Amino acid sequence: MTTVSATGIFSERTIRRARLGSGLVIFTFVLLHLSNHALGLISLSAADNARHLFIGIWRNPVGTAVFYSSVLIHMALVLRAIYMRRSLVMPKGETAQTLLGLLIPLLLIDHVIGTRIGHELYGYIDDYQTIVEQQWIKSPATGMRQAVAVIVVWIHGCIGIHFWLRYRAWYANVSAPLLALAILVPVLSLLGFVQMGRTLADPSYQLSTNPYEVNLNARFLSDPQVRADVATVRAGLYGAFSASLLIVVAARARRRLKERLDQVAVHYPGGEVIRVPRGFTVLEASRLGGLPHYSVCGGKGQCSTCRVQILGDYESLPPADKMEQTTLRRINAGPDVRLACQLRPDRDLAVAPLLVPAVETALPANSQETSPGREREIVVLFVDIRHFTTLTETRLPFDVVFLLNRYFAIIGKAVEQAGGRLDKFIGDGAMALFGLNTAPEEACRQALNAAAAIVAEIEKLAAELADELTLPLRIAIGIHTGPAVVGTMGYGRVRSMTAIGDTVNVASRLESAAKEFEAAIVISEPVAKLADANLSGIESREISVRGRALPLKVYVIPREKAAEPLEGKD
Repeated sequence: MTTVSATGIFSERTIRRARLGSGLVIFTFVLLHLSNHALGLISLSAADNARHLFIGIWRNPVGTAVFYSSVLIHMALVLRAIYMRRSLVMPKGETAQTLLGLLIPLLLIDHVIGTRIGHELYGYIDDYQTIVEQQWIKSPATGMRQAVAVIVVWIHGCIGIHFWLRYRAWYANVSAPLLALAILVPVLSLLGFVQMGRTLADPSYQLSTNPYEVNLNARFLSDPQVRADVATVRAGLYGAFSASLLIVVAARARRRLKERLDQVAVHYPGGEVIRVPRGFTVLEASRLGGLPHYSVCGGKGQCSTCRVQILGDYESLPPADKMEQTTLRRINAGPDVRLACQLRPDRDLAVAPLLVPAVETALPANSQETSPGREREIVVLFVDIRHFTTLTETRLPFDVVFLLNRYFAIIGKAVEQAGGRLDKFIGDGAMALFGLNTAPEEACRQALNAAAAIVAEIEKLAAELADELTLPLRIAIGIHTGPAVVGTMGYGRVRSMTAIGDTVNVASRLESAAKEFEAAIVISEPVAKLADANLSGIESREISVRGRALPLKVYVIPREKAAEPLEGKD
């Protein structure tokens, strides 16, 4: 099926934004509506008073137009997304979101007719007393249905919000309070409904007896002509939704029958061959065949974890669109690398996924799931003891352990006090990360402060152990900043959060350069600029870094100046 160019007004990115925007409008409506219900815990009158504000927002011409158009746009784009999917095999979260979304109209159509449509067409007074009395006293089954609808709508919306925010750098910091809010809102809403129902069921409570309201509502509920009109509207809404869903199902079936005669074969390194209709993506082929295939962003082309290497002729494949090209350029991918979620082969081809998930039949209890992580701007610090082998070759093993523990304690304390995270120890070296929860500028300053503290404390340790060591105790530190993939990686119980990527490799190279230059610290120019460091009197050099075409400018800080914090220029 031909899609509109990415540069057009109806590009896939534009459509996703329209679906997200309309969903956010609906979610805002639901959040305010459920919050209004929760005020029933205070009193029925408190809920009704707040309802006037709610109605003021959503029942004016602008609010009505925005809300109704958002509902129609969202439903249409959801049905479109179901049709566009070449395979309905999807992760559990997406499956739950889709199924719950399809349940919502079936659960809410009667409620919409009994409130919004009844009010606007027949003047039905849908205040809390009327609705709660109807659903709690006269028709408890209807009230139970609405309680289920509240839970379904809220979970569907929360899944959508989670999918939208999960790769934002700050999301991990606020996920706990957001989860608490996600639990509290529907619980308080349902408790408010229950409290209002108990209030109305109390014989001592005086129900409103406004003759005007009673007459209007009685006519809506009992007038044969009105009931016939309402039945027609109900049938129309249920019919329209059912027909739309059936049209999508029929269109998918028709397309599938047509595509059975036009298939391509995708070959994998393990010998698997999966035949799929022309127009399927490679990622959809993997999922259809049950093969593990990373896709952190859900197949939207916004990450590179699903990337594959084309084994064979790659030049005759359909060209990458603008979004795929942007992602591939960011990772400096070769011409034979494509995103599996975007590549729709028009001929047989062989591919090799470049990030292959480990298949683990049983994970140890309390272990973290392995995650390919997400890209962040971080600062990486490497530190290592110079001439470590010479220093320890004549010492007893327990003496070496004592020295390393003192050394590791200095590094760990300096990194944590500066605001960083100690990533790992590698022999006599260590790696630390900064910027996991701070801006790059602050992270660079933290790394420089940690480096200065490490050098100062190592000098003290060297003086303390001067009589016992054959050589002076010296260290080398390298610091670099840039994008890196940060995530939980490992196997079984041996799992931890770490960082990988070019930034890590460059920082390690700078630590080696510090040894070569007989310096204490070597920092890259990006670190110096972001930290706004005062580097007057500090030597600068250009070094070659493996994998980089251009040399990297660095600043070489000697031991005499390394223990001094590099104050900002101001």
